[in-house]
Parts: sequence; structure tokens; C-alpha cells
Amino acid sequence: MIAYVEGRLAEVAGNACVVVTDGGVGYEVFVPGHTLSRLPDKGGRVSFFISTEVREDALELYGFATWDERQTFIVLTSISKVGAKTGLAILSQFRPDDLRRLVVEDDVLALTRVSGIGKKTAQHIFLELKYKLKVEDLPAAAPLVTGGAPGGVFRDALAGLANLGYGEEEASHVLKEVLHGEPDLDVGGALRAALRALARGR
Repeated sequence: MIAYVEGRLAEVAGNACVVVTDGGVGYEVFVPGHTLSRLPDKGGRVSFFISTEVREDALELYGFATWDERQTFIVLTSISKVGAKTGLAILSQFRPDDLRRLVVEDDVLALTRVSGIGKKTAQHIFLELKYKLKVEDLPAAAPLVTGGAPGGVFRDALAGLANLGYGEEEASHVLKEVLHGEPDLDVGGALRAALRALARGR
């Protein structure tokens, strides 16, 4: 079973890339969208933790930047009705800690943001995740915001930053820091503080 691949990036096609090892063997590896966007130029070095998916008609490799992400993918694909493609789509939308946060905050509808997942499927996946994800691994710095709907300040402020043109990853990182330092901020306060932090960073 292949668990790790390291080598030279030879090609990128769709949501997959070809990694050629130092021994000259090339592997096609499917990766989440956020990993795909950070790949180096062709010829650059890449490495992935691999989950090998075996079917009657295919053997596919799914690659992840961290071991935690790989293990979360395995948890997702252990859920009935969640195949490898759906698991990859979920991890393209949410990082492992994001999924743990959804479980802690009981935010089942967030999963419907993933293409192809409706409300009923989201509820099914969410119930399974509540039992299978180790939410105790959620970092202490993660914004579990009090007041109003759990996590509502974080989500609403993140949506506001997205509407202003900021990328989700950058905005999410800044908001986590802001709300960790000032957990009692409302949406407007969190948005203003995040915008100041983003302006300083640029």
C-alpha cells in the first residue's frame, strides 16, 4: 500500500498531478483544490501523504500535504455514500480543523457548500463525523465564538471579507487570530479588526 510519494512535479491536469520519483516512476495523484493551487512550477519538488483507493476497475492515489488531512480523508471515505471524489471535494472546501469546528458548533448546513452535497446527505455525513472525528484535536486557538449562534461571528465576518475580495484562506487565518485575542467581538468589530490586520499585512 502506497502511503507517501516524493519527487518531481511532471504534469498537472484537472485535480491531479503527476509526480516522478527519483527512481523514475511516475504516479498520478489526486489532490484537494487548495493543494493544487500551491503546487510549484513543473520540475519543482513535491511530496504527499497518500491514501490508496482500490476499486475493481482502478487503483487511485489521493495525496495530502499533512498526515492529519490524509487521516481525515480516510474517515470521510469510511462514511457510506461518501466516495473518494466526494471526500476530496469536502477537503477542498474544509481543512480537518474546519470539519472539527463544524462538529463542535453543530453546523450541519455548512457541508451543503460542497458541490453535490444536499441537505439530506449533509445531515448523514455530519452525524457520522460526530462519532468519527476527534474534536479534542481542535487547536485551542480555533475561534469557538460565544454569543448568538455558535461560530456565527466567525462565519459572518468571513463571508463579509469574501465579499470584499479577500481569499478564504487568508481571511480565515486573520479572523482566527483576531477572535482568539478578542473573543467577545461582534461581526462588525471582527470585520474591522480583520481589515486592519489585512491592511498591515499588505
